[in-house]
Amino acid sequence: MSVRQEIEDRLRASFELREVEVVDDSASHAGHAGAPAAGESHFNVMLRTSEFAGKSRIARHRAVHAALGPDLIGRIHALALDLGD
Repeated sequence: MSVRQEIEDRLRASFELREVEVVDDSASHAGHAGAPAAGESHFNVMLRTSEFAGKSRIARHRAVHAALGPDLIGRIHALALDLGD
């Protein structure tokens, strides 16, 4: 399973989503420091869930990181999050 699919699957399992999009942007960062040659290291995530209503940006980011888990987070070099309710 690709890292992109694993991210999406874990988010779907953790939140009641209205919308989710996970984009692997690794090709745009090839050759930059810390980016593995194999790719699957840079991701953009857009997620919409009513569960984020009233939560701060930090609380939303923490919830996503918890949903992904330390094992998956440890394999990602960069994760851009666009989180809304």
